[in-house]
Amino acid sequence: MNEQSETIITTPNMTAGEMLKTARTTGRRKREISTISKLLCIREEFLTALEEGNYRVIPEDVYILGFARSYAVELGLNPDEVILQLKKELGIIKEEKKEDKKDKEEDSEPKIVVQKKQPKFNRESVMAWIRGATEYVKKHWKWFACGLAAFILLIVIVVLLASNKSTPEQPVVETPVENVATVKEPDFRYPIHEKFDSKNAKDARVVLQAEKESWVKIEDARGSSVFSRVLVPGDVYYMPLGDKYKATFGNVGAIDVWVDGQLIKKLGPANTKKTGISMVPDALKAVGFAE
Repeated sequence: MNEQSETIITTPNMTAGEMLKTARTTGRRKREISTISKLLCIREEFLTALEEGNYRVIPEDVYILGFARSYAVELGLNPDEVILQLKKELGIIKEEKKEDKKDKEEDSEPKIVVQKKQPKFNRESVMAWIRGATEYVKKHWKWFACGLAAFILLIVIVVLLASNKSTPEQPVVETPVENVATVKEPDFRYPIHEKFDSKNAKDARVVLQAEKESWVKIEDARGSSVFSRVLVPGDVYYMPLGDKYKATFGNVGAIDVWVDGQLIKKLGPANTKKTGISMVPDALKAVGFAE
């Protein structure tokens, strides 16, 4: 990634496309879209669509946001500012009105709450409580006697059980800890471009590598996303251990899936989106191995 040697000036009134185009075409380091396209592995028409605000050319919002973030970083812009402006233009988030901000500021102002002082206990209130409790005990003395007898009986039973040594102690059985074998690194078909979640590389049974551009999203059993990114050719993702992960592929035919070091058959045709694919190793093996 190239570093910018000069400050790129943008204004809040600019669209996301104007920010990107200004950063690319101004200053001493002007660059062509074709050059950046080859560097980022993103099609020229997609980069042009981002600069012109013609977002219909790009199939899904996740691709638009992913391409724009990579483009902004390459041009030396703050990617968060570009993505925020882009989300506003796509209608993903709405700008707060001045009245809403004013209401929030008013709500955030501290309010003074006057607490009433609680009356302190005095001698008369304590004596009145004692007299009431005494009268209650006198009225229900039978219930208190039964409760006391039950409590004494419980203590006797506990003492007898504690003193009974006739029952031998049961031996403690230690449960063996299952050792997780280290999985061999697959013989990838393409040169590695970048690795993701490489902390799982030693024991990952399922490994993905992109042959072409494809959006990949991995979710756990609760539907929470653990990984979401557009993978470019050569990118590798190591799946965490577990049997409840599911995947969504924007281009399922562009992803190589390796299970226990072996390449399985494609999970679908090229340029096809698939969702809810189980990432259980045994289920993936059932698809069959590639020849």
